[in-house]
Amino acid sequence: MKTSSTLLVAIVAASFSAYGYSILVPAKVAPTEHAVDRKPERPNDHVEQDEHGADRIKISDVKLAAAGVTLAEAASATLTDTLAFNGILRANQEAVVQVTPRFPGVAKSILKRIGDKVGKDDLLAAIESNQSLTVYELKAPIGGTVIERQISLGEYASEQKPAFVVADLSTIWVDLSIYRQDLKRVRISDQVLIDPDDGRGEIKGTITYIAPIGSSETQTALARVVLPNPDGRLRPGLFVTARLILAARSVAVAVRKSAIQTLENRTIVFVREDGDKIEARPVELGDSDPGYVEIRAGLAAGERYVAENSFVVKAEMGKGDADHD
Repeated sequence: MKTSSTLLVAIVAASFSAYGYSILVPAKVAPTEHAVDRKPERPNDHVEQDEHGADRIKISDVKLAAAGVTLAEAASATLTDTLAFNGILRANQEAVVQVTPRFPGVAKSILKRIGDKVGKDDLLAAIESNQSLTVYELKAPIGGTVIERQISLGEYASEQKPAFVVADLSTIWVDLSIYRQDLKRVRISDQVLIDPDDGRGEIKGTITYIAPIGSSETQTALARVVLPNPDGRLRPGLFVTARLILAARSVAVAVRKSAIQTLENRTIVFVREDGDKIEARPVELGDSDPGYVEIRAGLAAGERYVAENSFVVKAEMGKGDADHD
C-alpha cells in the first residue's frame, strides 16, 4: 500500500511540472500571411526606376561636389592609337649660361638667389679682385631664372667654376627614352602628347631631335620635344609620360574612361537628369584610347554625365538597393 501511494504522488508531481513548464514557455505563434510577405519599404527619394527600367537616385550638386564627383558633357572626340614613353623635363641647354667671375676674388655682396628672375645685365654679385683689390660687378648675360648658385657671401670665387647658372625657361626640353624595339616607329616631326601629371591635361608637341647613338645601360635612345613654357608650368627635373600618336579616329560621342561602371552585369554611365537625379544609363561601348571611350548607343552628345569618381555614385546607389532588399 505504501508503494502505491508513493507511485501516485510521483505521477501527480510529474503532471504538475509539465503543466507549469507549459505556462512559463510562450507558445510559438504562426506568422500571418501579411507578416510573411511584408518587406521594409524603400526609402523615399532614394532609388527609383524610369520608364525604361533604369535605376535613378536623387543626389544634390552639393553632395556630389563634397564627394569629389565632377560632371562633364558627352561630346565628339578624337581617339588615338598611341605608343607610350617615359621622359624628363630639362632646361633648354641652348638657353643656359654659366656665369663665371673674370678674376678670382672674394664675394663682397650677393644680390640674387636660386629661383630669382633676372634681366639681361642685372647685377648678380660684387667680387673683390685678389689682384687689384678693386670690386667689380658680376652681371647676368641673358634674361631668365637663376637655377644654380655656387658662391656665398665672403667666400672665395674662382674663375675656374661658375658662380651662377642662368636659364631662359620660356622653352623646355622634354627628353624621351625610346626603347630599341620602338625606334623604327619614331620619326622627326611625329606628334606627341606630353602629360606632366599636374591635373591640367596633356600638351601637344612634335619630335625635333632623335639621338644618333643609344645608351648601353638602358638600351634606349633619346628623342626630344621642345615645348613653350610661358607660365612656368613645366619644371626641369620632373618626370613626365608621353604618347606618340600613331593613328587617330573621330567619333560622334565619347566619355572619359573613368565614367564607365558595371551595375547588375550591365555597362553603364551615370547621367545627370532633371537637375537633381542621377540615372544609371546602360550604354554600348565602341573604340577607346587611354583617355576616352566611344559611346555607340545609350548616350547623346550634350548630355551631362559623372566623369570623375563615378564609384561614389555607384556606392550610393548600392546603398539604396541594400535598404530596399
